[in-house]
Amino acid sequence: MPVNGVNPPYGVVRNSLAGAATVSGPVVQAGTIQGGLHLHGGSALPTPRQLPPCPRRLIGREADLAALDGSLAADAGAADVTLVVTGPAGVGKTALAAQWLRGQAARFPDGQLYADLRGYAPGGPADPAEALGGFLRAFGISPVPGSLEEGAALWRSLAAERRIAVLLDNASTAAQVRPLLPGSDHTVVVVTSRRRLTGLGIDGAVFRPLGPLAREASTEILAARVGRHRVLDERAAAAEVVDACAGLPLAICLAAARIAARPAQSLAATAEMLGRGTDRLAALNVEGETVRDLLDASYGVLEEEAARLYGLLGLLPFAEFTLENAAVLADVDVAGADRLLDALMDVHLLEERGPERFRFHDLVKLHARAHGARVRADGPTGAALDRLVDWYLASATAAEAVVSPTHRTLARDYRTRSVHPAREFTGDVPALEWYDAERDRLAGVLRWCEELERPTAAWQLADAMWPLFLRLRPARLWVEATRIGLDAARAAGSRSGELRMLTDGGNGLRNAGEGAEAARWFTEALVLARESDRPLVQADALYGLSQTHRMAGRLDEAAECLHEVVRLREAEDYLRGSALARLAYGEVLLLAGRAAEAVEPIGRAGRELASIGDDYEAARAMAFLGLAHGRLGAYERAEAHLEEALAGFRARLSAHWEARALEFAGQVEELRGRPDAARARYERSRARYLEVGAAAEAARLADRLAAYGVDPAVTPRPDEPEA
Repeated sequence: MPVNGVNPPYGVVRNSLAGAATVSGPVVQAGTIQGGLHLHGGSALPTPRQLPPCPRRLIGREADLAALDGSLAADAGAADVTLVVTGPAGVGKTALAAQWLRGQAARFPDGQLYADLRGYAPGGPADPAEALGGFLRAFGISPVPGSLEEGAALWRSLAAERRIAVLLDNASTAAQVRPLLPGSDHTVVVVTSRRRLTGLGIDGAVFRPLGPLAREASTEILAARVGRHRVLDERAAAAEVVDACAGLPLAICLAAARIAARPAQSLAATAEMLGRGTDRLAALNVEGETVRDLLDASYGVLEEEAARLYGLLGLLPFAEFTLENAAVLADVDVAGADRLLDALMDVHLLEERGPERFRFHDLVKLHARAHGARVRADGPTGAALDRLVDWYLASATAAEAVVSPTHRTLARDYRTRSVHPAREFTGDVPALEWYDAERDRLAGVLRWCEELERPTAAWQLADAMWPLFLRLRPARLWVEATRIGLDAARAAGSRSGELRMLTDGGNGLRNAGEGAEAARWFTEALVLARESDRPLVQADALYGLSQTHRMAGRLDEAAECLHEVVRLREAEDYLRGSALARLAYGEVLLLAGRAAEAVEPIGRAGRELASIGDDYEAARAMAFLGLAHGRLGAYERAEAHLEEALAGFRARLSAHWEARALEFAGQVEELRGRPDAARARYERSRARYLEVGAAAEAARLADRLAAYGVDPAVTPRPDEPEA
């Protein structure tokens, strides 16, 4: 039949299919073929299995794997969930996600897809369109749509018909992830990121933060990679290596690779190398991969203000810091500091430890300190550090004024005029609570003053910590702080500071059981005070000497010193000081077995102290008065006085004197012939002494309890009810 008037040379061929006939594979329908024709049988694309390699067994992550298991629906056909695994660089997020998804392979028979979103890589982050193209091509779709919107729509259509799992690794933002979510009822998506990606919560994501490994798991990883025999042969060195890696799996693996590559070298050599401060970040390096590089990448996304605060925080002399500390360093208000800290937490450079309390992971601390050191000589940085010292000095001084209002406050010299006001306190209990919460940071700042070349601030801060020492009795810190303060006062050329540190430090040494050295400090203070004609300082030194005489059993010498103290203080109209000397004299009389004579000076001291509102010292007088009446057989009166004293000490957070009053109460119960009640009081007293680190006092109570057949190891907690 002609076509367009032309007869084809071979005629026209028409094909038709009918019934159940099908055509599969390549088909060519042609009128004329010239040259060679080659047909090859087609084959379907393999099911995508793109997950990156990971260890066969994840050591120490059992709880995390179980938590991910629990996030899936029981019905395999309703697995729709987005899981966000977050944590610091090198903590093992990708390994955890890949391992877990491998274990779920049967649940997702249509494929497991992977995309590295390069959130912190050079040239990153990746365009989500790039990842979409890879997913679509994995299922044979090519070319892929040119626009992100079209590609995302096609991806959702494709995923709706399949049961698949997707791992989106190293994500930078929620916006980068969102176009890649398939939105299917049959898929699971795992996102890993150094950021928290809280924006994905809008999409119903479940978050799983990943923290450092426990020491046992870290040791197991090291043993698996370098040989168990090497770890067992050098247990101490292996422990040092593990501690230096701070629970970071990447760091452990890098250290293990270094060790395994040097079979003739001891683990101790690696441990020594890793112990060299900031060099540790450089030492954890195998074939160019380092912990420092990972941390640098996280640091690189910070805005300038947050990056500067990161370095400043790295210079702090204590591990855990507060929101207030950050505000003072950054010279912003609390809301501004909270925003900057949130930026650091967002990239997992910072850990939140509690309400308004934060800290760095150990390796991050080294990294932050290195950045801080680079700008240490910068004027604003120096001002920031001075500002924090001044804030602690001003706040401790404000607390001192509330807790010990009659303690003669010496001058304070501030280097900055900070816009951040010192803490304000409404009473002695809030002030003592602040001292207690801040004691480690106060100690850190005090030690830091030498490095910052601020000797005046050092002794003044030690002076401002007096209520902390007196009321909370941290024996070691008391001695250390006043030793630092004494050296600093001498370096600053301050005679007032030197005298204050000698008397305060003598009290600390005496309470720490170092009576002989305490006597030397008090004697030196007495000589200097007489040379400079300072009667009240002379009285302070004599008072301290009286206490060392009392502790050594030299009661006559103690009484003689106290009589002179009363004379000096009364001449200066120092009512509180003379009352305290009378109270101490009453205690000496009690020790001498002269209880009847002790009642009058103790009672008078208590009345005078109460009249000026010194409730803490008045409670001490009440405790001694209770003991005196107990010695005289007036048991009901003794019990009433001791209970009043105990209530006063508990209200003012004085655990040491609560323990002392309980000890007095035990002695009174012994005198009454009530051994069970005495034992209960002694047990509670010893528990309180142990709580405040008063080892000598606790040992004394242990001896008393041994007479009752009590094992001190089972002494009840101080808040347990009495028998």
